[in-house]
Amino acid sequence: MTDRRKRIRKIAAAAVILLLLLGFCVYENNHLVVTEYTYQNAQIPEALNDYRIVQISDLHNARFGADNHRLTGRIRNLEPDLIVLTGDLVDAYHTNLTVAAALAQELTAVAPVYFISGNHEEWLDAQTREALYRDLSDAGVILLENSSVMIGKGDAQFELLGIYDGRLQSNTLRTMTEENENPDVLTVLLAHEPQYLDEYARCGVDLVLTGHAHGGQFRLPWIGGVVAPDQGFFPTYTEGIFTQDNTTMIISRGLGNSVIPVRLFNDPEIVTVTLHS
Repeated sequence: MTDRRKRIRKIAAAAVILLLLLGFCVYENNHLVVTEYTYQNAQIPEALNDYRIVQISDLHNARFGADNHRLTGRIRNLEPDLIVLTGDLVDAYHTNLTVAAALAQELTAVAPVYFISGNHEEWLDAQTREALYRDLSDAGVILLENSSVMIGKGDAQFELLGIYDGRLQSNTLRTMTEENENPDVLTVLLAHEPQYLDEYARCGVDLVLTGHAHGGQFRLPWIGGVVAPDQGFFPTYTEGIFTQDNTTMIISRGLGNSVIPVRLFNDPEIVTVTLHS
């Protein structure tokens, strides 16, 4: 075999490997999965048994099908009672309000939708952030900015709290929980960042839904996530359930990407939480 033919074979083999890797990366970034959790607590009234909350987080303007129809179709099939958006719906580095507005229109046709900001919403300039919030409100999405609302069916209720991402390191959550007039009612907190579990537990909330960590971006066997915002390399809080005292925290791996454009062994995730008394 001539040297020229050997070089051609090496180039062809490298091209095939590169195409396979590219195809795998595209698959990893677009293969939606649903992770189902059951949350049990004596404070949940029997009338709320099987109440289903669907959480989506960290979309970062990603599209799953035209106008996100593949994403909204999966959510619709889950038949949620409530949909929560736990921040970074848009990306501050390549903001696209049209994607967010279209998704909001689709989701509010499925179930009531509540939204809290993430760090990327906080990083937007004031005019863009106001436009985003206006689009969401026009679509029927309810913004929870350091506020709470009672959710449920009839007299069977739980309290849904939302905290603005920029207030996570303040005493805002503690003030909100100290002013709680219904201490025997289940409290569900929407908070974008998971690394504040100590604070969530100190404030005594029952269930926290978070995102932000992108599942550690690259997930390795026996190791887990490799890197996450604000936690650095080999972070602790990247996905799944964590408990501290009487507080349970569920972390979504999220749907999109930002600074790092590729996920590996870390499928975009829709989270469902079913309540049981």
